[in-house]
Amino acid sequence: MSRKTPDHEYEERHIEKKEDKSNVAATFIKYFAYVLIFFGFLWFLVQYVFPMF
Repeated sequence: MSRKTPDHEYEERHIEKKEDKSNVAATFIKYFAYVLIFFGFLWFLVQYVFPMF
C-alpha cells in the first residue's frame, strides 16, 4: 500500500511470520526419535554384534 505525501512516496509493508508452535514441537520430537533409534542401533551393534568377531 503506498501513500503519497507532498515530499515523499513510500510503501508500507506488514510482514507476518506464521509459525505454528505445535508443528515445530512435532518436528523436534520426530527427529529426536530418529536420533534415539540411531544411537540405540549403534549401542546394539557395539554390545552384541562386535563382540562376536
